[in-house]
Amino acid sequence: MDTRHPGPLHDESTGGMTDADLAARLVVDAGNLARRLREDGLDVRRKTSVSDVVTEADDAAERHITALLAEHRPSDGVLGEEGSLVTGDGERRWVVDPVDGTYNFVSGSDYWCSAVAVTGGDDYLLGAVHRPVTGETFVGGSDVPTRRNGVPVARLAPGDLAAGSLATYLHPPFFDDPHLAEPFHRVSRGAATIRMLGSGSVDLASVACGIHTVWCQHSCPEWDWLPGRALVEGAGGVCATVEVNGYDWFVAGRPGAVEQAVVLLRG
Repeated sequence: MDTRHPGPLHDESTGGMTDADLAARLVVDAGNLARRLREDGLDVRRKTSVSDVVTEADDAAERHITALLAEHRPSDGVLGEEGSLVTGDGERRWVVDPVDGTYNFVSGSDYWCSAVAVTGGDDYLLGAVHRPVTGETFVGGSDVPTRRNGVPVARLAPGDLAAGSLATYLHPPFFDDPHLAEPFHRVSRGAATIRMLGSGSVDLASVACGIHTVWCQHSCPEWDWLPGRALVEGAGGVCATVEVNGYDWFVAGRPGAVEQAVVLLRG
């Protein structure tokens, strides 16, 4: 078996794919499609700034995901970063980030991924993240313990932010806004070291695997938060949203360390 695939998550009893199986397929297909398109050369378009960009690979990968969802989950809603919006018949909805870390993607870095999440009633949440360059696929959530390439990750033990790494990001212009810069500085100074690598879902997958102690970022859309949140919670981690100076900060990581980060953000 190809060890890069997340493993046997198929549920024959349902006559079809489980959410975990489908989520893994969506991100592997989308990520590999984006990688092939990058190898062929890309046209890059700005969205809001020089570092906020989109390519035809983002669009093609999102179309591929929505087509598969229309086939396998026709009653579910869909929300995609690149504009896909499908109203479902019930509470279930898929959130899609076809290429997370697009600036890294167009720059030739391997620090990018494809990510999806599905939400439903009773706090149901499942996420999947695939890194095509490294061949890693992560799947996990409220009903599925987080797995990396089909192997369960170690459960996250309590941690101390002051002894661990903080994965985060703040867009450079926001350093001039004290309402964002001050809580960012407080929480950053509370960690042993910080990492700003440019893909929230890859960061959160790393948190779920115990590489980073805590991740935090402000004003996250659902596609930047839910896939990774699912992985962290599926690994026994803690996730929180805290309002500071009128902005929402999203925090995930080891028990204990997350609570420390929230205290620092609030000041």
